[in-house]
Amino acid sequence: MAEYYVGLMSGTSLDGIDAALVDLCGRRPRLLHALTHPFPEDLRQRLAALCLPGEDEIERLGRADRDLGEEFAVALQRLLDASGVAAAEIRAIGSHGQTIRHRPAAGFSLQIGDPNRIAQRTGITTVADFRRRDMAAGGQGAPLVPAFHAAVFRDATGNRVVLNLGGMANVTLLPADPARPVLGFDTGPGNVLMDLWAQRHLGHPFDADGNWAASGSVDEALLSRFLDDPYFHLPPPKSTGREHFNLDWLAASLAGSEHSPADVQATLCELTAVSVAGAVRDTLADTDELLVCGGGAHNTYLLARLRARLAPVTVVTSDERGLPADWVEAVAFAWLARETLAGRPGNLPAVTGAGEAVVLGGVYPA
Repeated sequence: MAEYYVGLMSGTSLDGIDAALVDLCGRRPRLLHALTHPFPEDLRQRLAALCLPGEDEIERLGRADRDLGEEFAVALQRLLDASGVAAAEIRAIGSHGQTIRHRPAAGFSLQIGDPNRIAQRTGITTVADFRRRDMAAGGQGAPLVPAFHAAVFRDATGNRVVLNLGGMANVTLLPADPARPVLGFDTGPGNVLMDLWAQRHLGHPFDADGNWAASGSVDEALLSRFLDDPYFHLPPPKSTGREHFNLDWLAASLAGSEHSPADVQATLCELTAVSVAGAVRDTLADTDELLVCGGGAHNTYLLARLRARLAPVTVVTSDERGLPADWVEAVAFAWLARETLAGRPGNLPAVTGAGEAVVLGGVYPA
């Protein structure tokens, strides 16, 4: 019998709301329908502004939380209309919300998109606020998707790493040996710096296929300066966000030197490839296969650089292992909603650093 859940995900790239309708009745999730609901431009700009300190934050946060909750409900309704599935058939929504501040060193992480409004507008039980229970247990609240990766992608025939290339890049290390633990952490920037640089110099939201980066040359001295950032040298568990890697960070790294914009883009792309490859070699040196998901899976030049840096590791997108790269995270939060309602822990303490496994999220009944 079908078990329909919906996952709603808005990541650090701020490129819209991913909505995925999933049947979770079997061993593996079955993706039935998915779409991306774009942010109204005014809301997108307000969310981006909230990711950094500024004036009148509480007022702006409250309004954005309200408006984003309404937008999540609209995305859900669009998904149901497109799929032909009625709201009454959905057991629950798992809503990640939009991260506007992630400060694991200070012990807090804040995601907005009022789940009360989602539940009220849709008439569907909503599970949200997944990260803070892990933090209350001593963890970083991130990454949370590795438990899902382990359930879906772990394979006894080979060592796999799942790489999510969103605004930030995070890896889940899945040893074939069941006695070895699953590990995961943020390696550093994924698409965020490349996207911001493309917006500034091309007027485009991202560098399509990495073509602009491919037209430039990597500046090794600049790459070394990027890699001097202490974050890259921290041991896991660790997580990061726009609070750290942003245009101010990039401006400070570029200060006092001249570079063509295309060369900077090429070097930012190489930064993502190098930091990911180094993390994989340091933590699962005998990796056989890297599965790439997230928006960065469409950056063919970045995937080529990952293949070059990780050879002879096989690098493929998650599409080739049964789940489309664009929807892995949204499906994961549908799955996490099911785990919450079943009273099962959704975090992996070895990944987040929590003192124990805990049931994640708050439940907002229909």
